[in-house]
Amino acid sequence: MAGWPLGVACLGGVTVLLFWAALYDIATRRVSDRLVLCVALLDFLLACLGGYPWRGVLSGFCLFVLGVICWSRGWMGGGDAKLLGAVGLALRPGQVPALVLNIALVGGVLALGYLLGRAALPLRHGRAAPRNRVQRILRIERWRLHRGCPLPYVCAITGGSLIVFL
Repeated sequence: MAGWPLGVACLGGVTVLLFWAALYDIATRRVSDRLVLCVALLDFLLACLGGYPWRGVLSGFCLFVLGVICWSRGWMGGGDAKLLGAVGLALRPGQVPALVLNIALVGGVLALGYLLGRAALPLRHGRAAPRNRVQRILRIERWRLHRGCPLPYVCAITGGSLIVFL
């Protein structure tokens, strides 16, 4: 029971980092290697506190391999694959199917939202520069919707992971 406050702190840190990664992915369609490393370290610490570090490494490795397969087929980006492996470090092998299922479901909702957004938001060609960062990101997202750019799949990884973690 001595590791309980540290475990809660690690889980809180992972949650904040995953939300940060999702926002960063929306804005830039990139995933920071430093952020993935921080998630991996906190998740491995969670596995150590839970008493299953080697099972966590096995889960993380399996999810990383799955991510690399998806990356090689063009279904997700390399940063997404790395983050998927990092998230897996906190899981027991029996939790991996639940994580994959939840990520797929959240990804489906994300894709549906983007399809609906593409139909609902007309592409504007205004010359006025956005006044703040949020308006700039929204303008870029509208442009990405109409160009058929890739989804910010870190959002799906974040949502599916938090469902399994919490």
